[in-house]
Amino acid sequence: MAQHSGITHAMLNMISHGSGTEHTPLLIVHGLYGSARNWGVIAKRLSEDRQVVAVDIRNHGQSDWTATHSYPDMANDLAEVIAALGGTADVVGHSMGGKASMMLALHHAGLVRSLIVADIAPVSYSHSQIQFVEAMRRVDLSAVEKRSDAVAQLAKTVHDTTLQSFFTQSLDIQNKRWRLNLDVLADEMPKILGFPEVDSRFDGPTLFLSGSESDYVQSEHRPVIRTLFPKARFAKIPGAGHWLHAEKPREFEASVRAFLKATA
Repeated sequence: MAQHSGITHAMLNMISHGSGTEHTPLLIVHGLYGSARNWGVIAKRLSEDRQVVAVDIRNHGQSDWTATHSYPDMANDLAEVIAALGGTADVVGHSMGGKASMMLALHHAGLVRSLIVADIAPVSYSHSQIQFVEAMRRVDLSAVEKRSDAVAQLAKTVHDTTLQSFFTQSLDIQNKRWRLNLDVLADEMPKILGFPEVDSRFDGPTLFLSGSESDYVQSEHRPVIRTLFPKARFAKIPGAGHWLHAEKPREFEASVRAFLKATA
């Protein structure tokens, strides 16, 4: 039976499912504006034979708010979590969490047994996410009594219903506040969209898993990926976009399972 507990270690809030077996623990790292809770169903289903821990990245969810939001900082936070889990983990990271996971593997290679990067490459992107910070800032929280009130306000500027529902999962309705440090995320957006110059590489098994409808991981990114991750493999989930784990959860989970089994 999967256990569900909120554990706090150092800075990051963790939600743990399942218990340790002979398998390496699996660490799940969410993307921008996300949280560990978004991954609850997938984490629970993957925890049949291993411990699965989803974290809230700094400035998100129940984790501490900090003045910076750089990938080396996020990688150090994740390294502390893995040290607390016993010193090694398989790591799955989506989008911003994928970049944080890549930085973790490049800077703390000994902590990462294998790496799954979901729909992101170690490159700078030009499509800013700042419009969503603005949309969330515009919500009049004093008028929000239930989640649907916030959804109705967000709908004026965010037309995608999936994103409306996703963003409002980070709303603390009782205390009328966002569980996202919107000011720091806005200030640090250039770092979030970028990727630092790195002169190390990660030699462990690595899977770049993308949505077939997404343009985040392109063929021209492969040379830089292979330089940093010489054992990189590539796979696509048909019919999925950037939010591949939310759009095709069973296919995503099957891909993760197959990769972990093949590299065990």
